[in-house]
Amino acid sequence: MTDFDAIVVGAGHNGLTAATLLQRAGVRTLCLDAQRYAGGMASTVELFDGYRFEIAGSVQIPTSARVSRDLGLDRLPTVDLDVMSVSLRGVGDEPFVYYTDPARLLAHVDEVHGADAMIGMAGLLAWCQAPTRALGRFDAEQPPKTIDEMYACATNEFERSTITDMLFGSVTDVLDRYFPDREKYGALRGMLALLAVNTTYRGPETPGTAAALAYGFAVPDENALLVKKLRGGIGALTAHLRNEFVTAGGELRLRSRVEDILVTDGRVTGVRLRDGCTVSAPTVVSAVAPDLTVTTLLDAGALPTDVRDRYTRVDHRGSYLQMHFALDGIPTFADPYGMLNDPALQSNIGIFSTPEELQRQWEDCRRGIVPADPAIALQIPSVHDRNLAPPGRHAASAFSLWFPVEAGEASYGDMKVEMGRRVIEKITRLAPDFASKIVRHTTFTPRHMGTMFGAPGGDYCHGLIHPDQIGQHRPGPRGYVDQPLPVAGLYLGSAGCHGGPGITFVPGYNAAKAVLADH
Repeated sequence: MTDFDAIVVGAGHNGLTAATLLQRAGVRTLCLDAQRYAGGMASTVELFDGYRFEIAGSVQIPTSARVSRDLGLDRLPTVDLDVMSVSLRGVGDEPFVYYTDPARLLAHVDEVHGADAMIGMAGLLAWCQAPTRALGRFDAEQPPKTIDEMYACATNEFERSTITDMLFGSVTDVLDRYFPDREKYGALRGMLALLAVNTTYRGPETPGTAAALAYGFAVPDENALLVKKLRGGIGALTAHLRNEFVTAGGELRLRSRVEDILVTDGRVTGVRLRDGCTVSAPTVVSAVAPDLTVTTLLDAGALPTDVRDRYTRVDHRGSYLQMHFALDGIPTFADPYGMLNDPALQSNIGIFSTPEELQRQWEDCRRGIVPADPAIALQIPSVHDRNLAPPGRHAASAFSLWFPVEAGEASYGDMKVEMGRRVIEKITRLAPDFASKIVRHTTFTPRHMGTMFGAPGGDYCHGLIHPDQIGQHRPGPRGYVDQPLPVAGLYLGSAGCHGGPGITFVPGYNAAKAVLADH
């Protein structure tokens, strides 16, 4: 007899997905997490009294309709937004307004940005089709494709060329093709570049970054109605999954850090916790980063050296800054951006750099230089979801690239303060009273995120979207397709697996289905 039939390590969205599906199937499941709350990086957390923030993830990425139905995600209340985001450069340019209604979006692009921009958007959407199929990001219960299988997804020569772009091209290569006027389309190009490179440690001119553009722009065919903002923030998703798991009879233990996954004679036997306690089970699903699972939680003798070594080469150099602000009121934007004082436009405001500027800033950050004019994604979700802040006040968050992560220890704290100051100053140039409305704020670097959530290097992707870390080079539930883990009963299910990153639930879903298929 064992204590449980299965143990899931990690109670983020993928861990809770795997735990819920297993428990519903009659598998007695224990889910363990080192934190004091479930949800991991898909959490809504009260950082200051009455102010609640989405710590990392902020929108539900589109996922397979089957996965959504199986988990009951389609029943969650959403915040209905007329505008998902507004993108600008902050240099007096005309903002690009991303309306949720496709007809209104196309009309805006045509009337404000011109027919060429609309044609460019259509061309980019067409470019994404074959890479989306090749990546299979939303294909639940399907293994990652080899390079040959990726090319087999193409139906014509144009589609073959887009797969080549994805594997070997850069973001700038693709944007130059569809939006060649770098100045006229500066805000749109900047938005698309940031969408891609925030999952990499590469500038948008670097070969291989087009893969991240394809990841970020892809949507599944059967669920093409884009991203969703959830009432209560992204934590509503994980709160729902936690409730589903516990209601089905599963056991969740928080503040329970797993130190070792126990293996005897090539088979999992359970886990050992930091307090020395052991819990037995013949199946363990690890929803922490695959390389952390293999190189830290497993004893070195449990795997052949070549298998173990492959997991030591994952690139986790997250390079960002995240800030959370408690505001005593909504900031007032000055002309020429007075239109942003309309609450409908305040949920998500991107103040972007061009791809060319982003490239230079990435090159500078590698030399330990903080960006002088950082690109910023500013969110004020409390405008439309009043439960996120006290009455009359607001919760705002800012995400920015690039924070130098290769600099020495001595300068780390100074760079954090300096970059945070520059983020506040840039927002205040557009909304002059922003700085004066800050009651409290906190700043997270990749190092902080790594400490809080156990993500190596603070990498929320658990493996950045580089060509050598996608497809067959991203593990599935049993390890790499060409090199499965030779440990019976061990399964991988984190964002570092095929189907990740992003809040798609596919890695956790795949892990649970693999367990059930094997038993």
